[in-house]
Amino acid sequence: MIVRIMGEGQVRLAESHLADLNKLDDELLAEMENGDGPGFRRTLQALLIRVRELGQPLPDDSLEPSELILPSPDATLEEVRDLLSDDGLIPG
Repeated sequence: MIVRIMGEGQVRLAESHLADLNKLDDELLAEMENGDGPGFRRTLQALLIRVRELGQPLPDDSLEPSELILPSPDATLEEVRDLLSDDGLIPG
C-alpha cells in the first residue's frame, strides 16, 4: 500500500504492518478525544517515525495514488481531527 505523509512524500508499506500501526492510531485517537495535546504530539511523532521505519520511500518524482494519507509532523490537533474517519487515521 502507498502511504503519503503530508509535506514529506510517499512510502510503500506492507499491509501486514497495519495492525502494529493501529495500536498507535488508537492511542492518538484517545489522546485527541481527551484533549491531551502533549500526548497527541508524542504519539503522532511515534506513528510517523514507525511508518518511515517500516516503509520504503518512493522516489520524489513518483506520484502514485495514496491509499492512506497521514498528517505532517507539525499538524495541529484540530488539523488531524479533520482528517479522521470513524476508524482513526489508519483503517481497521
